[in-house]
Amino acid sequence: MSTEMKLSSKAEEILSQINSDTKLGDLRKIAKEIKKDHELAMELWSSEKYLPRLLAVLIMDKKLLTEDVLNALDKDMQTHTVDERNNLMDWLMANQLTKSKKLITLLESWQNSPSALQRRVFWYYQARLRWTGQTPPDNTEDLVTAIEANIAQEELEVQWAMNFTAGWIGVYDEKYRDRCIKIGEKTCLYKGEMVSSGCTPNYLPEFIEMEVNKRAK
Repeated sequence: MSTEMKLSSKAEEILSQINSDTKLGDLRKIAKEIKKDHELAMELWSSEKYLPRLLAVLIMDKKLLTEDVLNALDKDMQTHTVDERNNLMDWLMANQLTKSKKLITLLESWQNSPSALQRRVFWYYQARLRWTGQTPPDNTEDLVTAIEANIAQEELEVQWAMNFTAGWIGVYDEKYRDRCIKIGEKTCLYKGEMVSSGCTPNYLPEFIEMEVNKRAK
């Protein structure tokens, strides 16, 4: 995205309202007032700032999000911290990529993308299908096999999403539960990780056991 874009007065006014005290709920309120405005979204995105970019995601026109545009957004996200770029991509997934069949098809093609962000969101989407109670596609065997083969050498943010997917497969699909538990035992990912009271640990044997028990009750 061009960083030399001359901002409209509307974009400048909105940017002036966003500061370090702005909450995510505030961004949603602003987006609700604006509704959809792709040109304005691109102006806000060109600011290179995290919160304006989150707002931009909310008001983009999904019909204009081609593969080339998404790759450019992905490249721009690389300038942010790990947490910020993951959040930007997660918002893009939740608010745009899952809202049209064409974008879902593109998202589902990112399993082996050169971009770690795109691979991560592929796996996060697979987990999301399961934990939200949607009927997942008939690809569970392939997913578990891919996780077993690749999780150990993946980028950290992709590892988390693959682990998350394995967790929810293990919770909801008893057929694959033992294999998902063994993935955790073999990789030891997140073993011993401290979590806040009431939160479920990411270590697969513990995650699956606790979430299964919740549903049994």
